[in-house]
Amino acid sequence: MRPSESAGRSERVGPRGRHRNPFRCRCRARGDSGYVTAETAVVIPVLVALAALLVWGLMAGAAQVRCVDAARAGAREAARSGETAAAVQAARAAAPGGAEVSVERSGGMVRVRVTVPLPRFPVPLGSEADALDEAALESGASGPGTPEGGAGP
Repeated sequence: MRPSESAGRSERVGPRGRHRNPFRCRCRARGDSGYVTAETAVVIPVLVALAALLVWGLMAGAAQVRCVDAARAGAREAARSGETAAAVQAARAAAPGGAEVSVERSGGMVRVRVTVPLPRFPVPLGSEADALDEAALESGASGPGTPEGGAGP
């Protein structure tokens, strides 16, 4: 066609000078590339939150193990020395920061509880350990009715 013949028609020319087909699908040309950006904008915060949750879980597990170790150390020290202050000091040395330590004595048993308060972890963490109070057993063994007490058979 000559330019003089196409005076009544509008000619569609593509970017390279070729004629474009007006019936061709232009779906790809309209912006599918934006989907990748939108998906990335959603996925990255989810991955960051998942990583933070995993790190928090590891920290909570480590704090629970430290609570168990602290309760055992406190019960062991209370059974050996018989002093509550020494047991609390031994438990606090092994416990995670901010942990609460309590020592209870009943009969010949010592119970040490170590707990981590809720603001640090949203779930309660803690442990308790029991031990025989050796000091109470030794003082009870040397009482009346035993050979060391002098009233034995």
